[in-house]
Amino acid sequence: MKQYDAIVIGAGQAGVPLAKKLAQAGKKTALIEKRFVGGTCVNDGCTPTKAMVASAKAAYNAAHSAEIGVTVNSYSIDLKAIKKRKDSIVMKSRTGGQAAVEKTEGLDLLFGEATFTGEKTISVKLNDGGEEQLSAELFFVNTGASPMIPDIEELKDVGYLTSTTILDLEEIPQHLLIIGGNYIGLEFGQMFSRFGSKVTVLERSERLLPREDEDIAQELTKILRQENIEILCNAQAKGFDKTGYNITATIERDGETFDVDCTHVLIAAGRKPQTERLGLDKTGVDVDDKGFIKVNNKLETNVKGIYALGDVKPGPAFTHISYNDYTIVYRNLFEGENFTTDDRPVPYCMFTDPQLGRIGLSEMEAKKQGINYQVATLPMAHVARAIEVGDTRGIMKAIVDPDSKKILGAAILGEQGGEIMTVLQMAMEGDITYDRIRYCVFAHPTYSESLNNLFMSLEK
Repeated sequence: MKQYDAIVIGAGQAGVPLAKKLAQAGKKTALIEKRFVGGTCVNDGCTPTKAMVASAKAAYNAAHSAEIGVTVNSYSIDLKAIKKRKDSIVMKSRTGGQAAVEKTEGLDLLFGEATFTGEKTISVKLNDGGEEQLSAELFFVNTGASPMIPDIEELKDVGYLTSTTILDLEEIPQHLLIIGGNYIGLEFGQMFSRFGSKVTVLERSERLLPREDEDIAQELTKILRQENIEILCNAQAKGFDKTGYNITATIERDGETFDVDCTHVLIAAGRKPQTERLGLDKTGVDVDDKGFIKVNNKLETNVKGIYALGDVKPGPAFTHISYNDYTIVYRNLFEGENFTTDDRPVPYCMFTDPQLGRIGLSEMEAKKQGINYQVATLPMAHVARAIEVGDTRGIMKAIVDPDSKKILGAAILGEQGGEIMTVLQMAMEGDITYDRIRYCVFAHPTYSESLNNLFMSLEK
């Protein structure tokens, strides 16, 4: 039994910096990872997908450049080259992260699968053979989440894709059927549509993005349909049949059943926590009915000294939230702080084109909470910078408190939507009111300059 001061299970966006900090603080630390350093973000999520989104954006620009006076007579999509570029970016990030871990004194990196054998003991089945027994007083679980596969008849027989395996395609699907109209499904759907695939998206809800305001969802739906992406809401796949390279999906929609023929199926129906093989029953750590590890507002489980960070716990599943989890836990334990997850901002961005940047309350949430609010909106068609670059798709929207003048939330659907949203987040963090932004001097011509006009719409 090897004794450590701290053991981190999972080398994701919380696990890596936490393990390094623990070791630098003088704690003998072990970091255990069953696949690759960097977690989902670096290997299967943000880094590879956004690299491929950039390629899809280049294809879109080539196809639409005549609108701004530049005619591209022909272009072609080389998916193998796109994949090679993506893989190179991933490997650079992965190997860089691993090298930083390996050179940290007092930190042991073990590649293998960890399973609890007791409250503060684990067994690690090493990838290169053998097994080790470890113990520590402090445990930090950062094992993340994986694609959730719905229980649909014959699905396992059709060779479906997930958000991980679709990244390894080297040939463009002829017709990609996507189960789930969430962020993952829509990003991949638009990407492969621009690469040349016919794309059909199935969404169980009445509309896309049911957690976002209806006007934002409708605007994005319009944008995607303009790119010939077929969107079927109130729709579920009930069965599949595969003959050769062709797949027939049986779809149920509004009480009717029909078939959709496709060549590939992408499952984007959500993600589940990777806790099944952790042996948490040996620790006494509580999980919820979906398998997520329950934590308090300081990210500690019901067992003192065992913490859970990132997507393995309930709550927003974003890389930046995982990283913030690390900063909360470390500063509380080793810097004497008293930070919690209560009321922390949860910005996020969906990297469709145009982007959807979100922060704070939506109008739907404000209405549900019964608070006094006003809405400011500005179509991107009225944004000077958008007109100049030739992309006026989307809308700016902000929710404000008319009494305090504080910004309560924003949804920016447009080119550089995430960057514009971040400007408003900084205003919210600093208690800068919308009436100040209305007359703020921004550089011209920038997208953020149009925040002047956005809040002018509230001038009475």
